[in-house]
Amino acid sequence: MSSENSAASSEDDAMAAEWASALAESKSQNGGDAVTDQVSPAAFTKFTPGQNPVAGNDINMILDIPVQLTVELGRTRIPIKHILQLAQGSVVELETLAGEPMDVLVNGYLIAQGEVVVVNEKFGIRLTDIVTPSERMRRLSRQ
Repeated sequence: MSSENSAASSEDDAMAAEWASALAESKSQNGGDAVTDQVSPAAFTKFTPGQNPVAGNDINMILDIPVQLTVELGRTRIPIKHILQLAQGSVVELETLAGEPMDVLVNGYLIAQGEVVVVNEKFGIRLTDIVTPSERMRRLSRQ
């Protein structure tokens, strides 16, 4: 451990010596005075909305971004001792009632509700209700 500390210390000393050398060189170039910086104002182009059509409302820029889609059958809270007692064939009771619509979440946010369907022997969901943007905002403000 002490060899690691001495290696780090010698590396720090070398870096400090390099900075001191650079500072001395800079002072000698400026006639022995302190280092002077020349500051000029930054030039920015004037931004006007709608000026750049590529960066505007072009939704094609985000169409290939992957998101996590989750269909939630239901939830429940149970103590760990009950989880440890689970075995094959055990039934876990959920808070959702039978026939109630399933929640469809994108990245954890509710966007729709639907009902379970079977298509070609695979489960799917038929969307029955899309959550409006204003409803999503209202739900977020409640949390």
